[in-house]
Amino acid sequence: MAAYLCPPAVIHGEHTVETDQIVAEVRGRHPHAPWAPRIDGIAASTGIETRGWMLPLETAVAPGDGSGPVAGGIGAAREALARDGFTEQDVDRAVAALESIPAPQTVQERTAPAWEAVRAYGERAARGALQIAGLDASDVDCLITSHSTTPALPGLDVALANRLPLRNDVMLLPATQWACVAGTRSLALAAELVAADPDRVVLVVIAEALSTTYQPADDTLESLIVRLLFADTAVAAVVTGRPRPESVLRLDTAWHHTLPGTQDLHRLDTRSDGTHFVMDRRGPRAVQETVTAMWEWLRLRYRDHPDSWHPDVLLAHPGGTRVLEYMEQTMPDAWPSGLLDYSRDSYTSGNRGGAAVFDIMRRAHDAGRKPGDRAVLYAAAPGLTATALEGEWL
Repeated sequence: MAAYLCPPAVIHGEHTVETDQIVAEVRGRHPHAPWAPRIDGIAASTGIETRGWMLPLETAVAPGDGSGPVAGGIGAAREALARDGFTEQDVDRAVAALESIPAPQTVQERTAPAWEAVRAYGERAARGALQIAGLDASDVDCLITSHSTTPALPGLDVALANRLPLRNDVMLLPATQWACVAGTRSLALAAELVAADPDRVVLVVIAEALSTTYQPADDTLESLIVRLLFADTAVAAVVTGRPRPESVLRLDTAWHHTLPGTQDLHRLDTRSDGTHFVMDRRGPRAVQETVTAMWEWLRLRYRDHPDSWHPDVLLAHPGGTRVLEYMEQTMPDAWPSGLLDYSRDSYTSGNRGGAAVFDIMRRAHDAGRKPGDRAVLYAAAPGLTATALEGEWL
């Protein structure tokens, strides 16, 4: 397998959301939550001070267009109160109070503007990647897309096929459920496609509005952490079967791994008020198991050179700082320090989900890498599943 990757285009969310803003909003809404006294320390422990969203914080916390949350409607509420002996005046006051309660946004109110943002950001990233690669939309033979947080049918693939526009015979491969592993897995699939036909040009586009999982009514500790972690990003890159003047990384091999029995540790739940990211505290330990499995894959791949081979850069999206620390603690002692610097740098402005590895790769490219530097790309996602790639800087 030999696939050639051009530098990715990265479009960050244009609305800057400060951690202090999130803390103030959550504290005002949930002053009596068990974790409320610790909220400042929890926020500081993420290491994230700002993140970019495709839509402003005010959009995420705004009430819905409906009236107060009265099951069965106002008429049913009036009848129930009257049956319980309330006077007509008391019923009027109670109904007025119920109607004044802001209703939560519906799933449509929450998702529709985010879906439009995902398409717009995805288009910008796609055009940027084609420009970087010195290609036109007419040169694309296959489009791979991913957007897990804004489910839609047809999806981002069809939207981009019309917006760019692409040729009518382009192969469209949407992958809406890859989530955090979209960066590495899309490159692995692209590498397989160009291995089968080296003349193929594959365009990969990932656009995630992770801020749609910000749910103001949730009062769990896990929901607080989700509010603090996520950022919105669109990324895109061109993969070819033959080297181009713009190519910066050759992908040589891919590895996939799935942990059985871990499908409930991280997941998206779609409810009446939108999408909720549900996170189990056992998740980081499970991700660590995939890291251990990746080390073993690399050890076996280079067992004939155990003392001389090591990556020069590790572009890893493990989802959080705990797993980054675990990676540093468990990698071979002889490997150089600083392999995860670009991953840590990316994470200081938020967890970008499937777009993260492309953002990390862009940071490494902009910093400058030497031809011949060995690179390992890694990501883990809900499932729990992981994909890694190994290659060489050009």
